[in-house]
Amino acid sequence: MTDVELRATHAVAQTMTARALLLGERIDTVGLERADLVSTAPLAFHAGQAGFAVLYRFGVAVLFGLSPLEEDEIVTKIGARVAGASRGDDETLVIEITHDGEDKPLPNGRLAVKDLSEARLLVIADALAKSVALARDERRVNAVFDTIEPFAAELASRGRPPWRRKSMLELIGQTLLVRHRVSGRVAVEDKPDVLWDRPDLERLYARLEDEYELEARGRTLNAKIDVIGETARALTDLIDADRSVRLEWIIIVLIAMEIGLSLFQMFSGQHYLHQIQAASTATHGSSVESHAK
Repeated sequence: MTDVELRATHAVAQTMTARALLLGERIDTVGLERADLVSTAPLAFHAGQAGFAVLYRFGVAVLFGLSPLEEDEIVTKIGARVAGASRGDDETLVIEITHDGEDKPLPNGRLAVKDLSEARLLVIADALAKSVALARDERRVNAVFDTIEPFAAELASRGRPPWRRKSMLELIGQTLLVRHRVSGRVAVEDKPDVLWDRPDLERLYARLEDEYELEARGRTLNAKIDVIGETARALTDLIDADRSVRLEWIIIVLIAMEIGLSLFQMFSGQHYLHQIQAASTATHGSSVESHAK
């Protein structure tokens, strides 16, 4: 084997590709326990010939060093456990092993690490999974913004709130779902549990968090959700106020109609009484005249 071939083989052996796949809304990991489990939360295990897989309950699978066939095999096996299956933008990261270096992102977009220990892979998987989940929620929040824009434009142009209160309630529901997913399931601000046992990996996680802007994206997402929630509630309050005004006018009209009907009945009754009295007087006068004759 030539020196060039040796260097090429050495270069291939020193790299690994990690892929974060968005599979759906949620992955049910209960019952997937196996003998070679590395972690239960998230569920992590060795896969393929020399690969590593990490499954997150918020719908993301992070796969290390697997061939396309091995990736498809894992995705197929857990497919029945995925709720709300949907595919989105995946995240790919090439990892380079530098035994004499430090854990840090490289200018070429790769990540340099000292080794491929299970703890280190769990830290990398956590950052990749959160980045993919945030991308999904960012798309959904932007879609909600696109939905709310026509309502705000109608209010600005006509000076009246939209009449579709059901749409406003649906908008608030979407906002609550996204907020729950960001703060409850994904928990962007929480650090991976492996750091409790490996505090020396704190710097690696901090660099990955900064590389993927996890904290900043999480704050921006929460700010957008707050704006959407406030706007939706404001529009809903305007609709309720508009309906209250209409209801008050309807009540006023009904009261006026009732008063008018009562006056009409009173006037009609008096007129009818006058007619009866006039007829009675005329009849009595005719009787007197007949008697006089």
